[in-house]
Amino acid sequence: MSTVTCIAPVNIAVIKYWGKRDETLILPANDSISASLDTDQLCAKTTVMASPNFKEDQIWLNGQKEDIRNPRLQNCLAECIMLFLVRKRAGNVTQIGQWKVHICSENNFPTAAGLASSAAGYACLIASLANLYEIKGDISSIARVGSGSACRSVLGGFVKWSMGSLSDGTDSIAKQIAPPTHWPEMRVLILVVNDAKKKFPSSVGMKRTMETSDLLKHRIKHVVPERVNKMERAIMEKDFKTFAEHTMKDSNQMHAVCLDSYPPFTYMNEISHVLVDLVHLYNEAVNDTKVAYTFDAGPNATLYLLEENTPEFMGVLDYFFPPLEDTLVEYKKGLPIEAAKPSKSLLNKINAKQQSPGRFKYIIYTQIGDGPKVLEDSKNHLLNKEGLPIKQT
Repeated sequence: MSTVTCIAPVNIAVIKYWGKRDETLILPANDSISASLDTDQLCAKTTVMASPNFKEDQIWLNGQKEDIRNPRLQNCLAECIMLFLVRKRAGNVTQIGQWKVHICSENNFPTAAGLASSAAGYACLIASLANLYEIKGDISSIARVGSGSACRSVLGGFVKWSMGSLSDGTDSIAKQIAPPTHWPEMRVLILVVNDAKKKFPSSVGMKRTMETSDLLKHRIKHVVPERVNKMERAIMEKDFKTFAEHTMKDSNQMHAVCLDSYPPFTYMNEISHVLVDLVHLYNEAVNDTKVAYTFDAGPNATLYLLEENTPEFMGVLDYFFPPLEDTLVEYKKGLPIEAAKPSKSLLNKINAKQQSPGRFKYIIYTQIGDGPKVLEDSKNHLLNKEGLPIKQT
């Protein structure tokens, strides 16, 4: 048998992918840009095992057996095996391409709650299969077939996914704009409002928006191309103010096109909107743009800010969104974070309403990180020697 275990990062878009120009190949209607987050705090972990003794392909996700016949999953498997067979014809390789495969994957964060779980999961799967079948070169186009934004999670740092122009999608790939070491001061706060499964899947929402939103057509043609160029430049120049402004504007526009769809639908909730107001009030109070919010297809917020500004804003966040004192869950996860008590004058300038305790379930503090990596130690495998899930403690 042959076994590979990988981890892969969550990526959070600052210029959103929303809408496909080809549903089958998962080709986006516009370019997008994201940041891959540190796998120490947020990641998908996947073990793939191939064996001549397996009778059929099988998959387990977060402890539950899933249907291996999922079309996107089958497309990814087929693409990897095809690339393997091409290499086989060119030289001496094992018969592994004819063996059945068992897959076991888990996330250390909520699935289907708007935290890019499918992106991390498919990127991790493709990275694992690429190692299993010794596939070299770009794998972002294979990950894209599983979940569009997964192509951005096969790389670390700041990543651009080009929409491409070819009908076969061969030029719709992801490339790194800058590694995580380029902007080491960048920090990320993920505020988990609701980790329940979202009611309206992203794929369904995108399709409705593409079919019914006039605003989306304007966004694709007139807004995103210029915004992508400005965002790339802001990242390269480490211009946080420009980065933050376009991050927030693009998030707002993505959710605006959801409302412009017919019938309309929403992902943000009341707490999401209160947080948006707080970020703008805080930036106005300090007379600078120190914090940027963005929301994917869910109510949970991702905040971008610089390390030097984190303690003050964390203090503001704790004041206006106090945690429950008797919570059984670790409230602040990830990197160590010390909140600075905000001054009375700052709180008066913000002039927002203090929320009741417990509006956030927990907060994850993290940074920009690398792409997928192979875990060489067999203790990390999620499958035992029989190819069955190992119960994780």
